[in-house]
Amino acid sequence: MNKWTRRLDLSRASARPAAEVNAPPVHHYFAFLSYSHADSADADWLHQELEEFRVPSTLSGRLTANGVIPKRLTPIFRDRHELAASDDLGAEIRHALEMSRCLIVLCSPAAAKSEWTNAEIDTFKRLHPEGCIIAAVIGGEPLASDIPGREEEECFPPALVAKYNRRGKPTGQKTEPLAADLREGKGGRRVGFLKIVAGILGVGLDDLVQRDELRRQRRMAVIAAASLVGMLVAIILAVTAIQARDAARDERRQAESLIGFMLGDLKDKLEPIGKLDALDGVGSRVLAYYQKQDKAELPDAALSQRSRALSLMGEVAVQRGNLDEALRLYREAMEGTAEAVRRKPDDPQRLYDHAQNVFWMGQIAIFKGSLTDADRAFREYKRLADQMVALDPNSMKWRMEVYNADANLGGLLSQERRFAEASAQWDQVYRMISALTVADPRNREYRQSLVESLAWYADAERDVGHLDNAVALRERNVALLSQMAGQTGDIAYGQKLIPAERSLGLLYFVRGQRDLAIKHLRAASDRADHLVQAEPDNTKSAEFGFKAKLDLASTLLLNGSRDESKSMADAACGLVTRLLSKDATVPDWRAGLRDCWILRARLAMAAGDAPGALGLADRAVTIGRTVKTTDSAKDGFALALAYRTVGDIRHNLGDSAGANRAWSEALRILPTGTAERPSEMSERAAILERLGRVAEARPLLATLSSIGFKQGS
Repeated sequence: MNKWTRRLDLSRASARPAAEVNAPPVHHYFAFLSYSHADSADADWLHQELEEFRVPSTLSGRLTANGVIPKRLTPIFRDRHELAASDDLGAEIRHALEMSRCLIVLCSPAAAKSEWTNAEIDTFKRLHPEGCIIAAVIGGEPLASDIPGREEEECFPPALVAKYNRRGKPTGQKTEPLAADLREGKGGRRVGFLKIVAGILGVGLDDLVQRDELRRQRRMAVIAAASLVGMLVAIILAVTAIQARDAARDERRQAESLIGFMLGDLKDKLEPIGKLDALDGVGSRVLAYYQKQDKAELPDAALSQRSRALSLMGEVAVQRGNLDEALRLYREAMEGTAEAVRRKPDDPQRLYDHAQNVFWMGQIAIFKGSLTDADRAFREYKRLADQMVALDPNSMKWRMEVYNADANLGGLLSQERRFAEASAQWDQVYRMISALTVADPRNREYRQSLVESLAWYADAERDVGHLDNAVALRERNVALLSQMAGQTGDIAYGQKLIPAERSLGLLYFVRGQRDLAIKHLRAASDRADHLVQAEPDNTKSAEFGFKAKLDLASTLLLNGSRDESKSMADAACGLVTRLLSKDATVPDWRAGLRDCWILRARLAMAAGDAPGALGLADRAVTIGRTVKTTDSAKDGFALALAYRTVGDIRHNLGDSAGANRAWSEALRILPTGTAERPSEMSERAAILERLGRVAEARPLLATLSSIGFKQGS
């Protein structure tokens, strides 16, 4: 799944001299198709599909930012077809680019190396600084040049990722192109093609997909109607048909009973042991049964089962890191649960089923870096939870949904760096779930929620500097998770132990207890190795693992264990490379690549290779500039650390001026006007000290000392 499936921006007309504006254009192309001639077969297919595509009648004539929607997308410009008799290729191509609404680039390793394709992109961007450019990925890997050893797989030409200003001038910065993925297993040609058409027309993908599906259904209905004529000859077999109908009804009941088992008992047995393939298979089998049936016509039970199957497959997609696929599945599941609520709005169970899909839409929004979308989803989840309780005030199940909604909002406060508010919110949530657990200690759902609230509350207390309470909460969190993992064998508890042990280790580290820090970081690393080996496709275990290993390697290096630190760093960076090979755009994974280069630079400096360390640190800075997570302030502190590392290395090389430039840049990019975690306060103090601004660092160091925070480096 790829990150580029978000809605494509609408193009704007390029500026031209007044005389040319007033003259009617000789040609007006809906799109200019740019490609390497090594990809001619794919270009032939796309060109033919675009010019044969009939715009749905319900869209034709609508006015969008791209103009009035036509009935057909003709003509589409291709140099091989349009310029066969031209004497001046350069002038004709420039004119065609100027007269085209959009630029479609077939992206492949061949295209990435094609000077001609790159020149066409550059010309279009200069002529249309804010124009519509659609990257159609047919081979290779986007942004592979950022992954060591995979540079040859890059499919984006350099001009495609280069940022131009409004005057059509390159800025020297990079931008992320809008893309449609045509590769098999990455969305497929049909969905990718419809994304391209949606971008040209300036409409939403959902509108186009729904109308395309409606057209297909109407075509199938005509075929079905014709088939009915042939069935008239079978009227004499009416009695037999009635018997067959009864038999089919019995078979359907048996099939739906089996589906209920698959989504119930079988799923419950597979989830604890983490069998993603088997869980995915369960969901696929259920959808295959319902795929030919209109969900609006499905009975309530079948509609519920179909939505549960989609939700299950969405959960598996999240575990595998396929966020766009997960978003699609949860959105479709949510349509089904919304229909169920519409049929019976006073049924709290239906509201509950719908709320689960709403929650995951918010969770995926956080993964993808959109706090605004997450906030919208979580507030809708809270509204649904309150509605459940209003319908049935005595149900503890619905009251737990209110608890979960409050917990979600607490998580958002932390994401928004409102640390004091988040700590207060989590204190309230923790007290509520603790009381419920004391009242019913055998309730598994209460215990699970208690474990989650302990983790969040510990992090909130850490962020406001209450380190002793944070350690106590994390110790209880780890103890409960270990107990529940041992009692149930549920792999989910084992997976959650990785970040829990890691967080506890980091708390011990900042309190100066390095032996305990190494113990818990090593436990997190070992557990991640076990889970990754058991289930290599589980990207969440791999992500937790590389983070634990990077922290363990850093602590070992500070403790003087350089060889073991290097071995652990190599293992961590190997996991990062494996994850980036799946999707090079996931912010947390790219942040892992940045941290790998920082750690490798520190290892090289410790080994006495200062020149080599400088090159590694410079790579960390380059990667760090491209990392955009949900916490831009955190990204700023991480990039500052990379610059500080460059400054430290230059200082060791005797380049005082270069060191001061790097440290000054580190200080410049530190965020201002936002709350800071103790670790971030420590980073600011370290940079100020290096710049000789000791008076400014002194109050920060005094605050850190008062809470028991020890500077690590």
